[in-house]
Amino acid sequence: MRSFKKSDAEFAIGIWNDPVMGEYLADEAMREISEDYLREIENLADDNQCCYMIAELKENRERVGTCSFIPCNDGKVYDIAYCVHKNYWRKGFATEMILGMIDYATKRGAKKITVCVDKNNTGSNAVMKKLGFTVAEENSYKKRGTDRICEDYKYELHLQTD
Repeated sequence: MRSFKKSDAEFAIGIWNDPVMGEYLADEAMREISEDYLREIENLADDNQCCYMIAELKENRERVGTCSFIPCNDGKVYDIAYCVHKNYWRKGFATEMILGMIDYATKRGAKKITVCVDKNNTGSNAVMKKLGFTVAEENSYKKRGTDRICEDYKYELHLQTD
C-alpha cells in the first residue's frame, strides 16, 4: 500500500463509480464525471483528516484497490474503508489491505478498528468475521443521489496492546 496521489484519481473514480464495484458504497455511481468531481478526488491526496491509499501488486505496481482510514478519539480508534477492483475479487486483497491498516494503527497505539459494511455484501462480511471483527451496531442510511435505503453493520475489532 502507498499514499494516494493525484494521478490515482481516475483509477479511484473508475472503481467507486462502477455500478458493480460501487454497489455497496454510500454514493450512487455517477454516469458522467465532471471536471470538478475529478479535481475533488485528486485533492484526496492532500486530505488532512483521512489518509487515502492505493493497494498495488508488489511485482508490477498494478493498482488493485483503494483504502483509507480516519484516526478518531485522539488516535485510539481507526475507522477504515476499502474497495478492491473486481478483477481482484476473491484473491485475498481485501484481507491484506485490512491487515496492513490494522498493523499501522496498532503501531500508533490504536485500541480499536471500526468499519461499516453493507449487510448484503457477503464477501466483505465474511472477511470481517474471518479477521475477528464483531458487529457493534446495525444502521441504515440513504444512498446519496438515490431514494434507496441501505442497511449496514458497524464492525469493530479490539486490538491487543502491550
